Amino acid sequence: MSFLARPAVAALAAKTMQHATRLADRRSGGRGSAAASHARFPEHPRVVRQLTVPTSVAPARATVYLPAGESPGRAAPPVHVNFHGGGYVMSLTETDDPLCRFLAAEAGVVVINVDYVVAPQHPFPAPPRQAYEVVRWVAEHGGEHGWDGSRLTVGGQSAGGGLAAAVARQALEAGGPSIALQVLHYPPLDLATGARDKRASVARPMLRPWMADVFDASYVPDERLRADPLVSPAHPSDTADLTGIAPALVVTAAHDLLRAEGESYAERLRKAKSLAEHHDVAGADHGYDGSDDAKARETYALIARHLREAVRA
Repeated sequence: MSFLARPAVAALAAKTMQHATRLADRRSGGRGSAAASHARFPEHPRVVRQLTVPTSVAPARATVYLPAGESPGRAAPPVHVNFHGGGYVMSLTETDDPLCRFLAAEAGVVVINVDYVVAPQHPFPAPPRQAYEVVRWVAEHGGEHGWDGSRLTVGGQSAGGGLAAAVARQALEAGGPSIALQVLHYPPLDLATGARDKRASVARPMLRPWMADVFDASYVPDERLRADPLVSPAHPSDTADLTGIAPALVVTAAHDLLRAEGESYAERLRKAKSLAEHHDVAGADHGYDGSDDAKARETYALIARHLREAVRA
């Protein structure tokens, strides 16, 4: 075990990362990562409102992105619940602002970008439990807030993709809510396999093993729990029948340390007849869409197309 993989050390490292991010945001005076995210894809305006969803874990704040052209008398649009990335330890909701604006505009859906609880303050199982309760609430309260909860999709990038997969699994096991599509964008789906036993196709991948050590040990400090199906559905120990789980769009990145587990889970979903598509982004690494606008537009357009098809009335 590496030094950073020890839960106490990982928790300290994660808190230091959280503090550094908050400090950088304050010092930027509003010109930091949030402003940069808001400036991308200017053709898609930022039309938002704030929402707080009650859950048994903690109230979950969320930003609601409204599709263009909403008007009184029109049918309520479908709704997509998005979970941001950040290794389960960073609250990076604003990083997903370009994606949320793009999907609201191009797919014609309300997008709810969730600021879920993170580790080490809230380790597993708190985040997937809260995420599921948020999605269930969204499905049940659409009439009060202007979306159609019966036409519901979920998705996320990186850790957010892991949470989206966990939400779909909980919905399968609990008998609802009905999810038309789960979008898993370069997700971590096997924390039971150590990061140093995973291989990327490039010598220096964006997601380094030491980073994964910090994230994994902070999120699931008890190694015995890392094979839990809500954490590692791509690990061979999870052999449950997934027949009936929400159809999935799985997007992997060719150079990503997490590519193999994404591919493995896509194959598992294919065998369960629940794979809408597996798309591998050539020449890309983990988090590529944060800096490569061209590749981001291509993948976001793919996601938007799948959302439109999944929730077509």
